[in-house]
Amino acid sequence: MAIGKGVYWWGLVLVLSLALIAFGLVWTPQSADRDQGHQTLPLATAPQGGDFVLSRDGQAFNLADYRGQVVLLYFGYTHCPDVCPTSMVVMRQVLRPLDAAELERVQGVFVSVDPERDSAEQLAEYAAFFHPGILGVTGSAEQLAAAGRRYGAAWQRVDSGSEMGYSVDHSSYIYVIGPDGRLVETVPHGTASGHILEAVRDLLEEE
Repeated sequence: MAIGKGVYWWGLVLVLSLALIAFGLVWTPQSADRDQGHQTLPLATAPQGGDFVLSRDGQAFNLADYRGQVVLLYFGYTHCPDVCPTSMVVMRQVLRPLDAAELERVQGVFVSVDPERDSAEQLAEYAAFFHPGILGVTGSAEQLAAAGRRYGAAWQRVDSGSEMGYSVDHSSYIYVIGPDGRLVETVPHGTASGHILEAVRDLLEEE
């Protein structure tokens, strides 16, 4: 991992973690507000859930392969300045209290909607930085659109005129998918990690 990226991501995690500890809540930006050119979007449609195929490290990633596990799914991108790292901290807080046996039955998935910039290597580094139980995946525009439709995820490229060139406005939800592949809950940005952890453990106990 490049030192600059590592410092940047660690700084975000540290600041966000301290904020969560101090306030006991996840920071929730207003959807109409912009921060560094980034805006959160509402869901495009009501999420229905379902399987999709993307790519991980140059190999096919098929959500159906994770039957028997609880999946925590998120759509974002690694250059996201705010809501993505916040949500990844929340996912990390859900995964960290799980014991080894529970972790084997839970999988985090970070879907990048910015395949132009998010290489397989960068996605792997980004996801693992927050927790080794999170995978980074992406795909072609057509594959991403198909996956997004199933979960109502919305995103749009916005030219920023900055050194980064553009940002990607997107919806920010963590989707809880049961071991049977059924979408159990669509969790909005700003929900405390304890709520998601409880939902995950309830699903694990049902098995």
